Amino acid sequence: MNLADLFKQAKEMQSKAAEMQKVVEQIEVDGESGAGMVKLTLSGKSELRRLDVDPSLLKPEDKTMLEDLIRAAHADAKAKLERKLADEMQKMSREMGLPAGLGGLFG
Repeated sequence: MNLADLFKQAKEMQSKAAEMQKVVEQIEVDGESGAGMVKLTLSGKSELRRLDVDPSLLKPEDKTMLEDLIRAAHADAKAKLERKLADEMQKMSREMGLPAGLGGLFG
């Protein structure tokens, strides 16, 4: 492989990495806990986009339980996000012809 081919390949990888960033920005995952009493949405960059708490949980005596439910909903969404991102990275790696396990280079 000559130098021009290497530059071309590097440019293609850079383009694919930029494309992957756009895909990540579009991803949203939902998490919930307490049989749906607490729901939230995370972006592909782990930003909290939405939070919905059932009004029945908004009592001072339920503060600790509500905090636990929010943490559980966040953990649920984060686990789903990590799986989704890993799937996207693997897909991108296959499209680029990279060996398995190199998709993490784009994260």
